[in-house]
Amino acid sequence: MTNMKRRTVLKIALGGAGLAALPAAAAGAARGPKVVGVGDTSITVEFDDQLHSSVALNGSRLTQFDAGEALLLGDTVIDTFAYREHRTRKTWHSRHGAGVQVTIEGDSKEDVRKTVELTCYQRLSGMAVMQVTYTNLSGNSLDITGWRNGAHELLQSPGGFYTFSGSTHEDRRDWVQPVTDDFVQENSLGMDASDYGGGTPMATIWRRTGGISVGHVEPKARILRMPVRKSEHGASIAIEGDTPRTLKPGERLTTDTTFVTVHSSDHFVPLQRYRDYMGDLGLRAPKVAKSAYAPVWCAWGYERNFTVEQVLGTLPKVRDVGFKWAGLDDGWQTNEGDWDINLAKFPGGDADMRAFTRDIRDAGLLPRLWWAPLAADPESNLFKERPDMLLLDRDGNKQQVTWWDAWTLCPAYQPVIDYFAGQARKFIGDWGYEGLKIDGQHLNGVTPCYNPAHGHARPEESTEGLAQFWKAIHDAAHGENRNAVVELCPCGTAFAFHNLPYVDQYPGSDPTSSYQVRTKAKSMKALMGNGSSYAGDHVELSDGGNDFASSYGVGAVLSTKFTYPSDPPGTKPGREKVLTPEKEALWRKWVDLYEENMLPTGEYRGELYDVGFDLPETHVIAKDPTLHYAFYADQWDGDVELRGLGKGKYTLTDPFNGTSLGTVDARHNTVKLTFEKFQLVVAERH
Repeated sequence: MTNMKRRTVLKIALGGAGLAALPAAAAGAARGPKVVGVGDTSITVEFDDQLHSSVALNGSRLTQFDAGEALLLGDTVIDTFAYREHRTRKTWHSRHGAGVQVTIEGDSKEDVRKTVELTCYQRLSGMAVMQVTYTNLSGNSLDITGWRNGAHELLQSPGGFYTFSGSTHEDRRDWVQPVTDDFVQENSLGMDASDYGGGTPMATIWRRTGGISVGHVEPKARILRMPVRKSEHGASIAIEGDTPRTLKPGERLTTDTTFVTVHSSDHFVPLQRYRDYMGDLGLRAPKVAKSAYAPVWCAWGYERNFTVEQVLGTLPKVRDVGFKWAGLDDGWQTNEGDWDINLAKFPGGDADMRAFTRDIRDAGLLPRLWWAPLAADPESNLFKERPDMLLLDRDGNKQQVTWWDAWTLCPAYQPVIDYFAGQARKFIGDWGYEGLKIDGQHLNGVTPCYNPAHGHARPEESTEGLAQFWKAIHDAAHGENRNAVVELCPCGTAFAFHNLPYVDQYPGSDPTSSYQVRTKAKSMKALMGNGSSYAGDHVELSDGGNDFASSYGVGAVLSTKFTYPSDPPGTKPGREKVLTPEKEALWRKWVDLYEENMLPTGEYRGELYDVGFDLPETHVIAKDPTLHYAFYADQWDGDVELRGLGKGKYTLTDPFNGTSLGTVDARHNTVKLTFEKFQLVVAERH
């Protein structure tokens, strides 16, 4: 092999200390020729003479030499390439800044040349961005079925592994899970079902001593997979594309731009790095109005058969308890699609709806309207008169929205965009709503569209164009009211990052547990950044139906759907939502504490504690110079460590019970706690 001895490695390193040229040498006693690396040792990627790679964190190896990048031809995998050459150059990106790029080439026995282009940027510590090109040097066409990047096996260590996935699953499983002995999760960014799909393109595996994350950094949503499996020697991860194509002699295939990042704790920091990279491309959460932090009451406690009198009769209590938003939910409309006013409830039509929003404002509250665009019921006029709007699959089948038994419309078809943007303008500008609660699991991602009426250049334009649909809705709402709050609740899904710049508030989205409220918060705060608005969703969906502690402690907006003074007739046992005197006292206490500290406006310090391995589960929000800690466990009796303290002494208090907990400093930062379910601690610097 030209200029390479057996087990010689090409080292590429990046970290927070900045970029620098580094020598790398052969493994073992015999030193091979020097090659150029980059950076310090936060992340180190080493390639051997077969172009297999190993990944290290702070100089400590996380993996062996794995076939990290491969070309897939059905059952045949081309993953071994004899080293040919490499090139290193300093680079400057107009958005990412200073970096170093290393290009490595090798040839396989099948006469395929692999060119790996790795780029590391100084401000994106610990992240290696990768694009791989395969050139067919043979005289035969190759039937490619896919490619694989960032494929590594994180080596076993005591305590096992946890994983985070940004992909969506119809069973609404936890985003953060332990990796059990039989764990297998494909983590497709496509559709898990007809109306469940999309997500954030990153998956993570980690152990107590470090982890690996992979994903893509394409500016548009892509249908890739990020499989995670429990493996023989640890846990494996990769990012894969599986679009088939024929690679003729001399032709090239270039993968999507992907990344590998290493980290010492859970998924929070790699999500931040991903956010920073995409923010450089202009994809970032919007700045939101102050009202996006206001506590929310929603009329969904009365469900679809609500009466206007029930909703208006509840408003004085809503305001009295301290909630600021009043949301009209599902049932005001004739169907999903036409969005005509239900005249049985609002007989005066538009005039009654305008009067309704005035009544909400007169009660001292902000009106918000529930809406589920991109769906058309079979009985709707929209479905009957505009079949051209439908999203159709390869076989011409419609895509079902299961909750409403409706059909999905194509978000990349201009008449669809115009239709729903016009509705948003009407709701805000004409009817007087100041916020929209946009709801439905079908809103997170869509399948490729083959409807011939749309003239798509590629079927994937529907998948990639969903974000621009949300931009049109966001622009329409804010064009009518610059302080409008657009909430997107893609029920039970792992929120699609590419939609994020056009959404003012994300809720916990039908959480199945308080754990989901908290872990979704950690994930979304990493992606949205400081000052963002994440709502805990209706407290009635939390453990026990009353766990405001899980929303409060992670800096989530408080939300409820209580009824008052009674539940509607026919409410089934176990589905009661009435605000009892006991609940009212508790609700008031939480809302008062929320308003006093307004934690959503602080800095969520997700890097301080590992949500998988640190016990008790801990979340921290900084409002300089004060730190707000929230601890969670079924039961706890023991010391806890208060991480993140600065200089000086801190006085500790329990804000929920109003008791003193002593003093600490950065060197003596433990306190003994005994609690059930939760414990709040405020550390205020002297």
